[in-house]
Amino acid sequence: MQRGALLDAARSLLSEGGTEALTFPALAERTGLARSSVYEYFRSRAAVVEELCEVDFPVWAAEVESAMARAVTPEEKIAAYVRAQLALVGDRRHRAVVAISSSELDAGAREKIRAAHGGLVAMIVEALDALGHEQPRLAAMLLQGVVDAAVRRIELGAAEDPGAITDAAVSMALRGVGG
Repeated sequence: MQRGALLDAARSLLSEGGTEALTFPALAERTGLARSSVYEYFRSRAAVVEELCEVDFPVWAAEVESAMARAVTPEEKIAAYVRAQLALVGDRRHRAVVAISSSELDAGAREKIRAAHGGLVAMIVEALDALGHEQPRLAAMLLQGVVDAAVRRIELGAAEDPGAITDAAVSMALRGVGG
């Protein structure tokens, strides 16, 4: 239960202030534990972030996969893939996963995260193949780049409404820069 409380506190801290806010004193304060007790559960801040990814990324990916499963056509699946990820931007779990990219993780942790992200990209390859892309894996990685850019735009609090950013990302995914 303590480990779960620490992870929940870490999600809140990451959501509120990014990786800089995730400190062991802050975790201790949020959970009512002594700072030394936090070290009994995690050896470093990177270990906290890595475990958050291991716990939260599969849930996030399942939500994207579920949205895609409800879609029928390849175009609908692509739109669902983009929309589901962008709908998660305000979710604390998503904020924690995004914060991972700017965290000081070791090579092993980064590889685990890269593999998990690769699983997300793999979800869309079949739909892109059904649309006739000659290189559906490459197209999937580029499509994820569009999603990542839209995520950053929403998180920055851009002048555009998040719905407009989402619609533009879906349009770009389905029709390219031609609009």
